[in-house]
Amino acid sequence: MTTALEKEVTAPAATEDKAGRRGSHALRWWVLAVLGVAQLMVVLDATVVNIALPHAQADLGFSNGDRQWVITGYALAFGSLLLLGGRLSDLFGRRTTFITGLIGFAVASAIGGAAGNFEVLVGSRVAQGVFAALLAPAALSLLTVTFTEPAERAKAFGIFGAIAGAGGALGLLLGGALTEWASWRWVMYVNLVFAAIALVGAILLLAKHTATTRPKLDLPGTLTVTAALFGIVYGFSHAESDGWTNGVTLAFLLGGAALLGVFVWLEQRVAHPLLPLRVVLDRTRGASYVAVFTIGIGMFAMFLFLTYYMQQQLGYSPIRTGVAFLPMVAGMVAASTTVPALLIPRVGPKVTVVTGFLLATLGMALLTRIGVDTGYASHILPSLLLMGLGLGMAMSTAFSGATAGVEHADAGVASAMVNTSQQVGGSIGTALLSTLAATSFNDYVAGHVPPSPRVLAEAAVQSYTTTFWWAAAIFVVGAVVTGLIMPNKVPVPAEGEPVLAH
Repeated sequence: MTTALEKEVTAPAATEDKAGRRGSHALRWWVLAVLGVAQLMVVLDATVVNIALPHAQADLGFSNGDRQWVITGYALAFGSLLLLGGRLSDLFGRRTTFITGLIGFAVASAIGGAAGNFEVLVGSRVAQGVFAALLAPAALSLLTVTFTEPAERAKAFGIFGAIAGAGGALGLLLGGALTEWASWRWVMYVNLVFAAIALVGAILLLAKHTATTRPKLDLPGTLTVTAALFGIVYGFSHAESDGWTNGVTLAFLLGGAALLGVFVWLEQRVAHPLLPLRVVLDRTRGASYVAVFTIGIGMFAMFLFLTYYMQQQLGYSPIRTGVAFLPMVAGMVAASTTVPALLIPRVGPKVTVVTGFLLATLGMALLTRIGVDTGYASHILPSLLLMGLGLGMAMSTAFSGATAGVEHADAGVASAMVNTSQQVGGSIGTALLSTLAATSFNDYVAGHVPPSPRVLAEAAVQSYTTTFWWAAAIFVVGAVVTGLIMPNKVPVPAEGEPVLAH
């Protein structure tokens, strides 16, 4: 089956099947480039602001207590609205939703870059999260309905998975460079460049979606799951700062979990569910969501604590820290762009994902060898290479499996589940492992009185290695669960999308 996305000017090279779906082999890869630029912009924003935050705080004069809202505001809006964004792309057309998300994200970024006070900065970050929730599922679902040939699909999802995985590390590098060489405001303004490139490509390359029927939006399900995801993401963010036994933390976490139960109950009873349960109950897709969720827990935390170690213990500048992560990026790109096409047809997706998790586990375990005076080449580089290869294998395969065999009418919400799994996993990982790190730090200091500067440095390293051991254990659990659930057969491609004939 051929793709749904191209312009009529390529009609001589196009083919058209009985379902009215047509495609051009040449333009599919240009579409991938456009979607990759947009995905990179969204993923970068999860980390690019972190490094610039101290400079923004000094410039705008907000407190340490308020600082977290610049990060949390984006995460809350993004994480809680993803499923709605995915379903809107199914209902109103992926091209329309994608372009709307691009324009909105660019405008929000411009406002954030020009912010004269804390309130405007946080408001712009929330708006970025809202439009990212439209943009991210639309990009992945466009990829899903574009690449429907198995061999091309593996390669395309490998490239897209590499962007999704490596974007966080690249964000650290870009954030450091822009902050040191220009201004913290440029970590917001740089999005205008990404958005402009992607917008021109989207207008030129993406064909308009056609639909004979437009189901009603599942309003009760939308409200319920948005509130549930908000509660869960906020609960974990609150736990990071105020502890797991805090009343507000418990109220949001328990309330979010209860609302998720209500949502599942509702989705079995409405005519047009926001998230048809057939999307998640398929074993290939369900296992892929588990894999992405697990990767989100370990990878977000690894970026956080390894960044702390390199800057606070090794004395690296922001730019040098970003450069230090590049071998991991190279490993992810290498694995993501070659392994799915080479391994999945031969050994199957289950073996590929489990092997990827085990490589990442080994890399994370090796990272526990770090000390106050250890070197980068001997103690960090081997781990980053192993994690890059392992996570690249697992993530690209999971991205492909997460939308395998899905009907084009469900491609948006299936794609949104990928982003939701990653976002919620990142929130849980950051909160859970931050708590474990803090406990480990305090226990070490309490056992070494008086706390000299050397003891404090050792306590910090002890806290990091504790989180790396836990992250390694989480990767093992991900390997076991994915291995038990996922069938070891090549994922069936999604169907193409009907588009308007010109």
